[in-house]
Amino acid sequence: MFATYHKYILNFKRPSGTSRGVMTEKETWFIILEQNGKKGIGECGILRSLSIDDRPDYEEKLKWTCNNIHLGKDQLWEALLEFPSIQFGVEMAFLSLTSETPFLLFPSSFTNGEKSIKINGLVWMGEEVFMKQQIEEKLADGFKCIKLKIGAIDFDKELQLLRFIRQHFTPGQVEVRVDANGAFDSNEALCKLIQLAEFKLHSIEQPIQKNNTDSMAELCKTTPFPIALDEELIGVFTTVEKEELLLKIKPQYIILKPSFVGGFRGTQEWISLAEKHNIGWWITSALESNIGLNAIAQWTFTLNNSLPQGLGTGALYTNNFDCPLVVSQGQLWYSNELDWNLDIDAF
Repeated sequence: MFATYHKYILNFKRPSGTSRGVMTEKETWFIILEQNGKKGIGECGILRSLSIDDRPDYEEKLKWTCNNIHLGKDQLWEALLEFPSIQFGVEMAFLSLTSETPFLLFPSSFTNGEKSIKINGLVWMGEEVFMKQQIEEKLADGFKCIKLKIGAIDFDKELQLLRFIRQHFTPGQVEVRVDANGAFDSNEALCKLIQLAEFKLHSIEQPIQKNNTDSMAELCKTTPFPIALDEELIGVFTTVEKEELLLKIKPQYIILKPSFVGGFRGTQEWISLAEKHNIGWWITSALESNIGLNAIAQWTFTLNNSLPQGLGTGALYTNNFDCPLVVSQGQLWYSNELDWNLDIDAF
């Protein structure tokens, strides 16, 4: 078996804002495996400034992984514990290599085009007019669940945006999630949650910065509506540490990005612990290209989670790869009438 790695820069169609700043491009890496004339591909979806494996030795570790690919998927997963995005890329590449085609990793009624995955429509941070425009577009596109990034503009303006939604749509018509990306100060978070509760929100992701576990535990105990942990899960590697975190904070939900938490195997560990302790969960992509999104979506379908998932990011880039994933009426479909425009040999 032979392995190589390749860097690829994804360019956003329009700058995308979070509470950590505005992104115009996103770096990703691909691992290509070759054996007996057959090839497989995996995506290492690092997100600079957020991924725990955003380290100076990242490319060096990719090179080491390719040089030691003979160790196999399971042994490499253990060796790459502090590099969850590479863990995921390796898992994906081995699956791709052994699948009937490089991109059909989990055959199902989803990949047959018979069933779909409910997803949320993502509304990026920006000026009030821009956010309102996005909200109107998502609602017109048939989304029954939308997720708003909040924390970057004036809080009163964000409340106005939520009020706009609720003036036109009841909670039964449109479910609203908000994601603060840790933007709230611990001392004012509960006050803001109380104000947000007026709009009958489904949940809020990561209201305060990670690693404030005492404050987050208190918030989860007193919050007027559910809190979902997201960034809080990044960098928690062992099963023991994962369970300790969940038992201390007791969140209502956790949100799982395979590129951030150790691929399918690492995500499944979190799911098992969450279900053990009656904590809800859903899967979200982490701005991967359509190669990573395809793998995540196919796997997510097999989990039979009825909540809307966070998998609608395929159309963000000008230079993404055409693929069979299609968003229609707030659902993700796999259209067998469409094909990939990607030749693995081009890498």
